[in-house]
Amino acid sequence: MKSSISFGVTVLLGLSLVASADAHGLPADVVIGPDVAALEALEGAAGPSGADEWFMTQRLGADPTGDLVKLAGRSRAQAERIRAGASSFAALPAWQSMGPTNLGGRVTDLVVDPAVANTVYAATASGGVWKSTDSGTTFNYAWNTAITQAIGAIAITSTGVLYAGTGEANPGGGSASFPGTGVYRSTDRGLTWQSIGLTGTHRIGRIVIDPTNENRILVAATGNLYVAGGDRGLYRTTDGGASWTQILAGANATTGASDVALDPADPNRIYVTMWDHQRMPASRRYGGVGSGLYRSTNGGTSFTRLASTLPPSGTNVGRMGVAVAKSDPNRLYTIAANATGNFLGFWTSTDRGDNWTKITNTTALNSSQSTFGWWFSRIFVDPAAPQHIWVPGVPMLESTNAGGSWTSNSSSFHVDQHAVAFDPRVAGRVFIGNDGGIYRSTANGSLSGAWTKTTRLGNMQFYTVAVSQQDVTRISGGLQDNGSVRSWSAWGSYYGGDGLQNLIDPTNHQKVYACSQNGSCGRSTNGGNSMSSFGSTTSDRRAWLTPVVFDPSNPAIMYYGGNRLNRSTNSAQSWTAISGDLSRGSSGSTTYNTISTIAVAKTSPATIYVGTDDGRIWVTRNTGSTWTEIGTALPQRWVTRLTVDPADANLVYATLSGYTTGDMAAHVYRTTNGGTSWQNISGNLPNAPVNDLVLDPQNRAALYVGTDVGVFTSTDAGATWSAAGTGLPTVSVMDLATAVSSGRTLITAGTYGLGVYRLDVGAPVA
Repeated sequence: MKSSISFGVTVLLGLSLVASADAHGLPADVVIGPDVAALEALEGAAGPSGADEWFMTQRLGADPTGDLVKLAGRSRAQAERIRAGASSFAALPAWQSMGPTNLGGRVTDLVVDPAVANTVYAATASGGVWKSTDSGTTFNYAWNTAITQAIGAIAITSTGVLYAGTGEANPGGGSASFPGTGVYRSTDRGLTWQSIGLTGTHRIGRIVIDPTNENRILVAATGNLYVAGGDRGLYRTTDGGASWTQILAGANATTGASDVALDPADPNRIYVTMWDHQRMPASRRYGGVGSGLYRSTNGGTSFTRLASTLPPSGTNVGRMGVAVAKSDPNRLYTIAANATGNFLGFWTSTDRGDNWTKITNTTALNSSQSTFGWWFSRIFVDPAAPQHIWVPGVPMLESTNAGGSWTSNSSSFHVDQHAVAFDPRVAGRVFIGNDGGIYRSTANGSLSGAWTKTTRLGNMQFYTVAVSQQDVTRISGGLQDNGSVRSWSAWGSYYGGDGLQNLIDPTNHQKVYACSQNGSCGRSTNGGNSMSSFGSTTSDRRAWLTPVVFDPSNPAIMYYGGNRLNRSTNSAQSWTAISGDLSRGSSGSTTYNTISTIAVAKTSPATIYVGTDDGRIWVTRNTGSTWTEIGTALPQRWVTRLTVDPADANLVYATLSGYTTGDMAAHVYRTTNGGTSWQNISGNLPNAPVNDLVLDPQNRAALYVGTDVGVFTSTDAGATWSAAGTGLPTVSVMDLATAVSSGRTLITAGTYGLGVYRLDVGAPVA
């Protein structure tokens, strides 16, 4: 099956004003942004989308059919209109990047510039494209702050023209991955980028450029993660992206392409892995009958599924990867996971894929793929040695004899490997990218050799952020796969796993709290130098991000939300359940149908509000003795945040998230009577998920919301919203924290892809 897609309008999305990079590698001054009409044009060409389980259940609710890629284009355009429409745009305060830049987050792909020495480009999961001009020692931001930050693949021509495929093809387990808006091209080495189509492909796993004709490009589009159909499969352009043709469709509506390789001696010989998979709000199917390895010998006119000892079509075949040896095109490799993510097999061919030998020495492979082979599924071959290969997994594996034996890396660099790139200008120089950034080898990638980590890469993915009320320079936060980190110790990790809920005692910043996934939490009385586990809590289910909050009147009193609300009166040393199951009941998952947000009234500590991920809002006015449901009149959506006015226990704000068919609106509500009635105050907010709402501690009338397209503020109870400051990239803001320093209010934002930002909104007006 073939179809032709023509992108008739070439949209330049370069920055209107780009200041020199600041110390963090991001634009230091105001970015006016792209042409809003151009963004709206992208919106019109885009199709449905989805993303990862924890994030996307919030955004899609019970019905995962929302058209989120189309929505994303509209949301960015709306956000730009709000920013551009500010009455005194240039006078707005500017957001400042707070880092961290010394850690490095998830890298999905890497390329080395073949024409310019020491120049490397990194595609990051939700932080755009980054560029190094010093052999990977430091990286600076080389993307557009106003377009999608999710990058799945990157490729470069012999003359340095870059192609970036947006939308991360690694779908995640509990962590998040975001969809994109097609393929972009840069002819000035990352200074500006053009959209060149495939805007409805949602997620792109690989881009390959024909070395004999660099206008001929292949794109492996994995497609929508949640919704069947749409643009997915293998696409080809022969005119540098002016038009595209689908040359291989999946066997069914949930199959897309995840990897592609060309025979360097015969570019008409194409190898592509197809992946049948779909994510549901609380479950996943990462394999199916459409998965398999295909080959074309006629440039894509026709394809044949390869057999021999490879897995036959079946429901248990998951994501696969494929690679061709540049120095011996007869030599191929492929790897497969099964439908649940376990290792299925590794094969090699010495006759261009006609016959395959299954490698039997697979103990290391099985261990490295763990239970989530769909997170990796790549193979990299030394361009000068066809039997020298690397296989990404939790550790990186290396073989010098085509898989006969393996060396495993377990200590030289961060876990969860995704990318390998070879420097064509410097023999022996190899780069790898993983969930902890980028590393360089000068010993031809030997895992037993020395590796040097980049010292600056600011693509950190924050779930939460906390700020000391005594010293605002002290910031902590929870990071995807990089633990909980603290600024007062050079942004070092002080609690492991995926970093999630972080808290700093407002009366004593030596008392800090941190959680990893599914509510495993620790406490410290010495600023995180040593941690002890929380006392036992009572819950049947705990969310990926389990909420933990202070009583604002007494931080020794804390609340922890599983499916039941737990209360501690001794700083998390022991806990007592003060509610029954506040969710709609178990759906079979241990991480859903749980409490998602908790808010305690400062003026009435016995008054506690609770929201759940399945759309319930409750209040108790007697510390849990009785509970009343107060959210039945609101849309049944994931409750992302409840916020109580510090001077009025009955004035509460609720943010909801979940787009079902026909409902693309932002969801912010306000009650002035403790939940008896609610008013929709979403106003002119962009149609994008709202993740948090905070009040200015010096001006209760000033509201701030963190959304998937930035931060917005209102001073008229939500009747109108405007941009909160300038210079913040269009990135998901997952959490906001407020503090007052020298009489000035500071808003600190934890972004999922570009680290921590801070806005000084000044002192209250007399």
